[in-house]
Amino acid sequence: MKFTPEDTKQLLELMKWRRDVRHFNTDPVCAKEMNVLREAVALAPSVGNSRPWRFVNVASDEARNSIIENFANANSKASQIYENAKQEEYLKLKLAGLKEAPVHLAVFTDLSPSEGSGLGRQTMPETLTYSTISAIHQLWLAARTRNIGVGWVSILEPEQMNSLLNVPQEWKFTAYLCIGYPKKDHDTPELERRGWQENTEYDWLER
Repeated sequence: MKFTPEDTKQLLELMKWRRDVRHFNTDPVCAKEMNVLREAVALAPSVGNSRPWRFVNVASDEARNSIIENFANANSKASQIYENAKQEEYLKLKLAGLKEAPVHLAVFTDLSPSEGSGLGRQTMPETLTYSTISAIHQLWLAARTRNIGVGWVSILEPEQMNSLLNVPQEWKFTAYLCIGYPKKDHDTPELERRGWQENTEYDWLER
């Protein structure tokens, strides 16, 4: 299959509007839409074709409340690195949509999958985690094409996640995703809109 410049334009536009969402409507996301996201994950690349990602649908109130408590504790600790006005500014930020998002997905990486027979990860075992992150990114882009938003919650105490969700300890906690319909679409990061941090230039070097 050959693609066109118009395809490139649309892809870049999709990436532009792919934002981290913290403000969700509580409307449910139907099974049909979730299957589209699962299909996107299934198409993700992985080292040695190992497919090490492990997705956990956090659906029960008990499990969700334990995650919300985990976030609250981690966020309180994170706020301590700031002082005075900066700390006040930090505490006013909405950094997760845990209470509103209709879908919660905890994502883990199996660090010793039998699939792939170890190919490609002997010198860089971290490529297993990179593979999981690639799968998350594909889910994220597919979600945006369905007008569904995704928020990545990184303010959590990771050492507790396996026990809280009763999954194997050898799985590495990689991400926690809130998924649902955003209250409003944006083409710029929320932290930029709130004056916390603008997008900056990055290095692209030649040697």
